[in-house]
Amino acid sequence: MKDNLNQFLPLSPAVLHILLALSGEDRHGYAIMQEIARQSGGQYKLGPGTLYDNLEKLLDSGIVQESARPSSGEDPRRKYYRLTGMGRRLLSAELARLEGVVREGKAKLRLNPRKA
Repeated sequence: MKDNLNQFLPLSPAVLHILLALSGEDRHGYAIMQEIARQSGGQYKLGPGTLYDNLEKLLDSGIVQESARPSSGEDPRRKYYRLTGMGRRLLSAELARLEGVVREGKAKLRLNPRKA
């Protein structure tokens, strides 16, 4: 059965940033927060409460799953997360939706430039 991704769209900024942070590699919570800050040039910072509340919902929805911990000296108490196939499809759908919004916005601005 095909996933009904529309029920999750549009994504909140927090969820979008979490999915983007996990799109490259599995990460633990603190590493997700660091990657979000890096990707946004420090303009978007996610606190632990927001991160873990959203991760719980994403886990329950099958968008994110816990992954195996790396064996290379990492703290065994850390939980690592990864995108599922559904999570990747959801991120792709949201990025396509946002590209459409940006395209529409640029077209409107070109057609109706504000005169100074």
